[in-house]
Amino acid sequence: MEQFWEHLQNLTDAQSIISKGGFYLLLVVIFAETGLFFGFFLPGDYLLVLAGLLCATNILDVSIVVLLLSLMGAGILGNYAGYWFGYRTGPMLFKRNESLFFKKRYVAMAEEFYAKYGGMALVLGRFFPIIRTFAPIFAGVVKVNFRKFTIFNIIGSATWVCTLTLAGFFLGKKYPDEIKYYLKYVILGLILITSIPLLIAYLKKAFKTGTTE
Repeated sequence: MEQFWEHLQNLTDAQSIISKGGFYLLLVVIFAETGLFFGFFLPGDYLLVLAGLLCATNILDVSIVVLLLSLMGAGILGNYAGYWFGYRTGPMLFKRNESLFFKKRYVAMAEEFYAKYGGMALVLGRFFPIIRTFAPIFAGVVKVNFRKFTIFNIIGSATWVCTLTLAGFFLGKKYPDEIKYYLKYVILGLILITSIPLLIAYLKKAFKTGTTE
């Protein structure tokens, strides 16, 4: 058990995530997870909350305004990259060979989500792992109007970043000592919580497949 916590702390320690590669590493992760098809496994949700916590406790040496604007910018650019990729590959994306970093069912999941919510999928999808990565790619595949895409892209990034980062920031401000002491438990909790939407989507898909057989 002690080795598990040591391994977890090495993976999630502020020095490893933020300080080693720093603030810019955080931006790269958010950019990759919001538009590069191989970025779906990256922990964007909990890193936003963690960034807010670290900013509040002065471990991350940037102001909350700079942090929010930078994260929003990374999220917006990530979606543009995903849109461009989908636009360029088009329907051929569905014929792409599967690999460790690409599964056709992820694109199908984004297609189903987009069919249900339309342009708002680009906003709501920010809060769901995998959908967050593949929704902009699918929007590019179906060639959503670029102006419309841009509006939803900006709203989605701002909503996602502000909600999670400010939640972490205000929590860190209210309980600075407790956060520092229980940081590894907080991080583990965040990992579990942000995995719930992915688990629900997987179970629904499995149940749906099982009932059609």
